[in-house]
Amino acid sequence: MNTMHTATFPQPSPRRIVNTIDTVLGYMVEIPAALLVVAEIFVLLAGVTSRYVLRMPLVWSDELASMLFLWLAMLGAVVALRRGEHMRMTALVGKASPSVRAFLELVAIGAPLAFLLLVIGPAVEFAQDEGIITTPALEISNTWRAAALPIGCVLMLVVACLRLIRVANWHMTLAALAAVAAIAGAFVAMSPVLHDLGNVNLLIFFVGLVALCVLSGVPIAFSFGLATFGYLALTTSTPLSVVVGRMDEGMSHLILLSVPLFVFLGQLIEMTGMANAMIAFLASLLGHVRGGLSYVLVGAMYLVSGISGSKAADMAAIAPVLFPEMKARGAKPGDLVALLAATGAQTETIPPSLVLITLGSVTGVSISALFTGGMLPGIVLAITLCSVVWWRYRGDDLSNVRRAARGEVLRKLAIAFPALALPFVIRLAVVEGVATATEVSTIGIAYAVLAGLLIYRRFEWSRLKPMLIDTAALSGAILLIIGAATGMAWALTQSGFSGQLAQAMAKLPGGAAMFMAASMLVFIVLGSVLEGIPAIVLFGPLMFPIARQMGIHDVHYAMVVILSMGVGLFAPPFGVGYYSACAVSRIHPDEGMKPIIGYIIALVIGLIVVAAVPWISIGFLH
Repeated sequence: MNTMHTATFPQPSPRRIVNTIDTVLGYMVEIPAALLVVAEIFVLLAGVTSRYVLRMPLVWSDELASMLFLWLAMLGAVVALRRGEHMRMTALVGKASPSVRAFLELVAIGAPLAFLLLVIGPAVEFAQDEGIITTPALEISNTWRAAALPIGCVLMLVVACLRLIRVANWHMTLAALAAVAAIAGAFVAMSPVLHDLGNVNLLIFFVGLVALCVLSGVPIAFSFGLATFGYLALTTSTPLSVVVGRMDEGMSHLILLSVPLFVFLGQLIEMTGMANAMIAFLASLLGHVRGGLSYVLVGAMYLVSGISGSKAADMAAIAPVLFPEMKARGAKPGDLVALLAATGAQTETIPPSLVLITLGSVTGVSISALFTGGMLPGIVLAITLCSVVWWRYRGDDLSNVRRAARGEVLRKLAIAFPALALPFVIRLAVVEGVATATEVSTIGIAYAVLAGLLIYRRFEWSRLKPMLIDTAALSGAILLIIGAATGMAWALTQSGFSGQLAQAMAKLPGGAAMFMAASMLVFIVLGSVLEGIPAIVLFGPLMFPIARQMGIHDVHYAMVVILSMGVGLFAPPFGVGYYSACAVSRIHPDEGMKPIIGYIIALVIGLIVVAAVPWISIGFLH
């Protein structure tokens, strides 16, 4: 008797299904995001070429670039959420017990979920309203551009849900979601009371709720978004689609298009070997001096900052090249990461810094004037840092360190020359009017590609795709913060808070000098808590009009504000930039805590000098 056996196939587990969906979603989002970065480079480069070389401007290039840009920002934000790369403060979360930390990590997914559920409806409404607008050059409905907002939010919602489903501990997941729901429910229940509190609501939402979210490790963009939408939904009658419009406005400044392009340029510099060539030349020049490679680190950060515009990209280009040699010469890891973080703060004003570009776009200060004014303050802070380096390494024994021969130095200079020339090529293109501050990054990219292919003969095609995806993710994380912070700044302005702040600051005794000192203190604190770009977007539009009333030059005030914020950003225990430096150099944060104190003091002294002597910032403007 024959027994028939039916073949049984293993049923896919729910976890495997979720992982498959996540992988497919990753491809669906990452590849278009990477292609959008490429498209932006070609559209802007075509605009520069046709205008400057062919004398036939493309009337549609800026419009198409702007349309693609919002899609790049939103898809990049989705990629960043999927990778867990949205900017957030984890200083306090990291100190919690493992169980509390695991709970807060889930809250950090649950809170964005609440924000996305709140914003999708108004975003759809906003995209529909934009349908009545037709773009002037391409003559298509503006809904094609605005649709990026609701679609991006829906994709982020899916990503957040998938991340929660993949967590093994269901009890803790439900507890975290219940905690978020309970806080949201409490605010809704209190709505009648909140209506009567007036400006006390500003403290409740923009201080209390933001602080609660940020300190719990919720990504900064979503912390700002929750506070803004909560404030407007529960205490005003403002349609929420208006806030989505303000977010769109904040993310759509064409000048911000240089953010992804400079991030990508920074990665190209490292990949083509240009960063290596620059550092090798500087090391041959100063390697025999006491603390010589520390001076090289300060100089290299100054040079590379003029190229990439992104501090993370700058540090990632330099640390892996310099640190092994510095450790071999006896430098302590803690001192290395402390100096790397300090140079991050020192180079915040060096063009084409993303912070300069952001500040110019939100305050209306000329970006070319900021680019001109930013060079010398960086040198002043470099001198104060170098004085600490000199003091610390004055007793070093260099008896076994060989001094590079003149021929070797000249040979390395010849190799490094194309790389060293890049910041000057970029600067010249802006000054001579060849390209705008937005377009100039594409000239840098074309230059770096040609130098990599023809001069350094090093171009790893296999790295291009991950580089483009990384660029989209970092850009999306930055631009979502700018969008959320723009909405928050608008809500603060509508409440009349900016006028009250202006009056309070204007009444400080001591006039302009006291206002400048107060601004330095405020931005050091804001820089450490909020990170640089959101602090600028949120408070730049409020503080600059007051500075003008006080007779302080816009560019001088901008330099003081940016450097103050940089000091806060790179100073532990809260400064996120410090932890970025530790991550890039793979050195434990505890090791750099003590050595960085001397460098922070040096930075503050340099900052005071820049604030006291306006000529340092504005001497070359006239």
